[in-house]
Amino acid sequence: MRYILAGLVLSSTLVARAWAGQPTQIYGVNLGSWLVLEPWMLPQEWLDMGGESCSNNCSSCIATESSFAKAHPDTVDAKFAQHWDTWFTQDDVNTLKGAGINTVRIPLGYWIVEALVDRSHESYPRGGLNYLHRGLGWLKDAGIQAILDHHALPGVQTPGQMFTGNCTTDVQFYTPYNYHRALVWTAVMTTLSHLDPNFGSVFAIEAINEPIMNATLTPNYGTFQKNFVQVMRAVELTLGIFVPSSSLSLSVSASASNNFTAALSATSSAATFSAEVQAALSDAVPILLEIGAACGLQTILEASPFKQSHDSLVANFMDVTWQHDKPSNPADAAIGPQAYDDHLYYSFGGVAADDPESYMISICNLSRIQTDAALGNSPLWFGEWGLPTQFNATDEFLYKWADAQKLAYSKGAGWIFWNYKTEISSLTNGTVLARQWSYLEGLKLGFLTQDPAALHDPNVCGPYMQHL
Repeated sequence: MRYILAGLVLSSTLVARAWAGQPTQIYGVNLGSWLVLEPWMLPQEWLDMGGESCSNNCSSCIATESSFAKAHPDTVDAKFAQHWDTWFTQDDVNTLKGAGINTVRIPLGYWIVEALVDRSHESYPRGGLNYLHRGLGWLKDAGIQAILDHHALPGVQTPGQMFTGNCTTDVQFYTPYNYHRALVWTAVMTTLSHLDPNFGSVFAIEAINEPIMNATLTPNYGTFQKNFVQVMRAVELTLGIFVPSSSLSLSVSASASNNFTAALSATSSAATFSAEVQAALSDAVPILLEIGAACGLQTILEASPFKQSHDSLVANFMDVTWQHDKPSNPADAAIGPQAYDDHLYYSFGGVAADDPESYMISICNLSRIQTDAALGNSPLWFGEWGLPTQFNATDEFLYKWADAQKLAYSKGAGWIFWNYKTEISSLTNGTVLARQWSYLEGLKLGFLTQDPAALHDPNVCGPYMQHL
């Protein structure tokens, strides 16, 4: 028990240090299927847009943003603009705020930075950045903090998944070319998070969602982790932002003091940083100029004093235990505030036997927070979880299942439910999908409490702790 308590104290201390002024306990939801659309979550809307349904293999039909853009090149932008405009709205923000949600994780594709898309062979909808800008403004006004999650990486980071935007077995992310594109994306998003007022709610950027679990198939991923952090800190040092626990320093020429893009261009040749980081910073400059012109940010990026008194952003990684076979430890990449993300879905198998008692024994004795802390991966939040099960769960069980998971994950930095909503239609059998995958539906049904910090039964794990 002493070891467990020590781990919890360590986690709480690091959370408080990681993001000054932000909530120290995360109660959050994912804004899934907004800017990275996953058709299984809104099957009727997807068909209405012009997509297709293929039950066994998502690469065999129009089941991703990439395949849709290739099939409908003349209408893709308009179709997705309508989706972006309606899937996440000001009313949703009001509802989340009323439900006590203090954090959202926003899945993003690399193609939201449109200049990174190689149009010779890559196709994705255009225009998403404007909707991200608008949505972040709503969240900022509501006092809800945001994590920008690089959910779908250039070249695809995981095979056979809708969430990568391109369902394929040809995984090419783990290459110099695509690592570079991801680093440029990072430089752009770090810059916008500090200089675009609408991005003021952003407190963390996640490097990569769910890389391949077998570390032998992700060559040089550890180097990418270090470069990711250095890119974030290089942008922040250029902005004059203090990076805690860092020995890095950078001086900006007085001649560039009113032109951030000129200053970043100068930083790109600083010997402080690796060649990969320098190249990413350099290639981000013209993209930022393009975004500035398109989004009305030219004055901020090119003709204003840009020194900031902001806190450093939190660099966020999937935890080291996500992978097996001698993975790199993201803790080794840390410069300044850093946090870790784990995803836990019992419904996909491999966690516990498929019966209610086994689920409860497993979650009530969860040791992942302590295991990660021992490896330097603290603070840890659970960035994806939900109520789905491998068996037909009764309402009575789902009350307990929600309580037990919230109790377990709140021993770390907190939790972020997947997803804030799902479609309710005849193709989802009414509320069958939403019952276990939608936070808002879970609230309506009472499985989830109106106060996210509350539990129906604070002693829900009592009967199961004897199995330690």
